[in-house]
Amino acid sequence: MKIALVSCTKIKANYTCTAKEMYRESTLFKKAVKYIEQQDYDEWYVLSAKYGLINQNDVIEPYDLTLNNMKASERKTWSDLVLKQLRNLESDLKQIDFYSGVKYREYLIPVLEEKGIICNVPLQGKGIGEQLQFYTRNTK
Repeated sequence: MKIALVSCTKIKANYTCTAKEMYRESTLFKKAVKYIEQQDYDEWYVLSAKYGLINQNDVIEPYDLTLNNMKASERKTWSDLVLKQLRNLESDLKQIDFYSGVKYREYLIPVLEEKGIICNVPLQGKGIGEQLQFYTRNTK
């Protein structure tokens, strides 16, 4: 099984809705999802600072939280939650591609790779402008 993980965004809907709808106002999120949905992933999920790993169809409430303002110990605790949630997905998880910032993946990738899961960061090193250009050039 091959999945994609995309991080939550600062811009959110101000009402309870699905995760996919919650972040739709963000151009980066919208373009990332469009790209991801055109790739050969079995599924994609959102990395949420509040909820951890969430399915795109999970209904969530708006929140104001980001890993970017958290201490390393808080991010580590968050990562432990996400790792537990990933374990509950499927036992045949082979590859995870991260479409997220460093703080959303820093404690996840080493543990996942230790378990034999291939982890990729397709847009690593690209700024937001470069990511937007990549998505624009590579989606139909």
